[in-house]
Amino acid sequence: MVGERVIGSRIRERRLDQGLRQADVAETVGISASYLNLIEHNKRRIGGKLLSQLADVLETDAATLASGADAAILDGMRAAAARFPQNVEIARAEDLAARYPGWASLIAALEVRTTALESEVQALTDRIAHDPALAGALHNVITAVTSIRATAGILVSGDRIDEDWQQRFHVNIHDDSRKLADESKALVSYLDQPKSSTHKSAPMSVFDQAEAFFAETPDLMAAIEASPEAPALGLLTSFEKVRLDRDARVLVLRHIERMKADVQALPKNTFDAAALAALGDPTKLAAQFDVPLPVVFRRLAYLPADVGLPPMGLAICDAAGALTTIKSVAGFGLHRRATSCPLWPLFAALGQPMRPIKTEVILPDPGETRFLCFAVATTKPLATFNVAPQVESTMLVAADPDPGHGDPLLVGSSCRICPRSDCAARREPSVIEGFV
Repeated sequence: MVGERVIGSRIRERRLDQGLRQADVAETVGISASYLNLIEHNKRRIGGKLLSQLADVLETDAATLASGADAAILDGMRAAAARFPQNVEIARAEDLAARYPGWASLIAALEVRTTALESEVQALTDRIAHDPALAGALHNVITAVTSIRATAGILVSGDRIDEDWQQRFHVNIHDDSRKLADESKALVSYLDQPKSSTHKSAPMSVFDQAEAFFAETPDLMAAIEASPEAPALGLLTSFEKVRLDRDARVLVLRHIERMKADVQALPKNTFDAAALAALGDPTKLAAQFDVPLPVVFRRLAYLPADVGLPPMGLAICDAAGALTTIKSVAGFGLHRRATSCPLWPLFAALGQPMRPIKTEVILPDPGETRFLCFAVATTKPLATFNVAPQVESTMLVAADPDPGHGDPLLVGSSCRICPRSDCAARREPSVIEGFV
């Protein structure tokens, strides 16, 4: 980080940038040139009325002279510069912001826009891969096109075709064409839905509905902790703001039952204090309460903020790597798709059942966000014989880890939007490769 520059240096840089003589500025504000020289060399303090007068003369505001460029603008500029670290003088960001505040604001705004576009690309990629309504519409379009092509192929083959059959083929092409037009209109209408649409108006997968339910009910865990014996259906009904599809309700009820079991295994009145004392270390808590690690992971992920630990994320997948549960936290949010980055400890644990993994990871964003990940793959209890065990992997994600956890692992979200060009695990080119 660039150290905070003192006021005098900012005044001098602004004056030189404006092409003003020291004597002229001093005369305008009613002080001697020698006194202004002392101010500019940080040998005299300045504030109040004189600072405001100098700001007026230098065509800026007193706050900028007093405290430098806005911290948010500087952070945005540095994030933008981090995309091209070999060509940008990142250490001069504050100088640029002080001299050209308009350009600085533009750079920061473009960085925000770029980040938003990257998120939109990820969302669209995820939607194409997992939106059942979109998949169904595309399937109908492809089916109609295939039928038309097959029928047309028969008509132009050159073989002699009975007139009755020709008429049938013409009718089939006509009917399939109308079907194709209708399906195409429906697809375009669906894709043109406003961005603000949610599951209230736009079709969502059952997993999307379930995740939206839990995102919109942050008080649900508190209700379960207050009354862990309460029926799951009653809890769902009391918190359900928007009617869920039948299958989504099944998923939500299953998740609530698991949350209730976790609370019963680790009651709030003892677990919260123990979690704070252990600084959120899941292995210590698992040993202290003699419970499986996944139970501790899930309880830590849903701890309230007033416990004193930083918020944590959670991801759970089955043996095929399909994500069944995602609880996002700032900077972390795996997308529910089969092409997620395979380097995440969540997936690595599948190949090492019952072996806990603790790894620090670095994301490919400009700030190189870091997380400390705890992951373990376990088998679900079985009630019948001669059935292969069902493996489930659970990963807890803690933000801003302290150093000392070994060499960090470089991970991404998915190959399609990951800028790392030298990754040995890359499956397909990135749509933003060469841009970031």
